[in-house]
Amino acid sequence: MNDSFGVDAPVYVISVAAELAGMHPQTLRQYDRLGIVSPGRASGRGRRYSMRDVQTLREVQRLSQEEGINLAGIKRILELEHEVEQLREQVFHLANELEAARRAVARRATAHPPRSESGTAVRGELVRRTRVTIFNTAEGDGQRGDSAPEGPGPDRIGGDEA
Repeated sequence: MNDSFGVDAPVYVISVAAELAGMHPQTLRQYDRLGIVSPGRASGRGRRYSMRDVQTLREVQRLSQEEGINLAGIKRILELEHEVEQLREQVFHLANELEAARRAVARRATAHPPRSESGTAVRGELVRRTRVTIFNTAEGDGQRGDSAPEGPGPDRIGGDEA
């Protein structure tokens, strides 16, 4: 899909973007220097703003004028909003992966039902297993080595004495 004319397409020169955002072009240059808005660049290094950039500029203006937030605060708010959006996207993908894994387990369970010792099919149950790792917490010099036992012992998984 060609996104060359979408909301993220850097198409507006600074004078047009400034007019659309209701700001002076010098303000846009300052916001670029501060990293509040990062427009694309044309081959001649001229700034090119997208519609998303213009929307961000409008939000910056609103936060500054209506909420009284300084530029450092606005920059942090924008960074956090971006991070939240990335995390939402990650949660969305992880939820899809989890659902696909659940469907695969369900298909496998119906295709190969568990059997009892007598060979008859039994109803399967999902069992949660937890892997536990125990670390040596003996006091010593704070570094691994001198205070840690060499082999399996009562404080390590896998030892005969556990």
